[in-house]
Amino acid sequence: MTTATTRHGDRRVSPVFLGIAAVTAVAGWAVWSGSAARPGIAVFLFVTAAWIVSLCLHEYAHARTALHSGDITVGAKGYLTLNPLKYTHALLSIVLPVVFLIMGGIGLPGGAVFIERGRIRGRWRHSVISAAGPLTNALFAAVCTAPFWLHALDGVPASFQYALAFLALLQVTAAILNLLPVPGLDGYGVIEPWLSHRVKRQVAPFAPFGLLLVFALLWQPSVNQWFFQLVHDILDGLGIGYDEQACGAALYRFWQGTPLGCRVSP
Repeated sequence: MTTATTRHGDRRVSPVFLGIAAVTAVAGWAVWSGSAARPGIAVFLFVTAAWIVSLCLHEYAHARTALHSGDITVGAKGYLTLNPLKYTHALLSIVLPVVFLIMGGIGLPGGAVFIERGRIRGRWRHSVISAAGPLTNALFAAVCTAPFWLHALDGVPASFQYALAFLALLQVTAAILNLLPVPGLDGYGVIEPWLSHRVKRQVAPFAPFGLLLVFALLWQPSVNQWFFQLVHDILDGLGIGYDEQACGAALYRFWQGTPLGCRVSP
């Protein structure tokens, strides 16, 4: 019923997103075929473009779930077109996560689309809307890791395996960080509808600083080590060893050179 109130143009996939998807496909083919003169550059383009695609799908999941929950305004705002330029904070949603990806190799959560919560009835619906984004990252991670836990790597070039491993690492970090019950992150949005009004009023002033708090904690060596050990353990359980993750990260940072232990040929 709610989708009938949105115009067809509000749900048409944006050329901007299609362009990003095309870059992902072309760069992925270059990694797979080994046609790139420098494999690291192809891995860099493939992973970065695929990471932006996942960010778009993350925000789309929030918007689409909100639409079916009662917020029919998301269509007019352009959130259903997958266009990252339509987000409330394009800088936070796209640019900042990409910068931190390049700098630190971590799937940093981005900003959120603006949902008119007053149009939505029911605490469960509010929780599902918040959970939809990180669950999309988890699904993306499952797709990236599928060749590994399905033991379907025969014929898959080593460079492409490394790229998938690193991309999966980004998705797992994004899912975990987003699900933290920290004000301003999706995890808090999941539990917020179940909190008392008094608690929500007390927490509200800290919401703009939640992401900064998480980032500051990750700078602490002990927290950083514990967090990435958790990520590595999850990926190891999905069939991706530490070597594949490390080689993927090393290939992505092509300007630092490729370690001798990482094969870049098929």
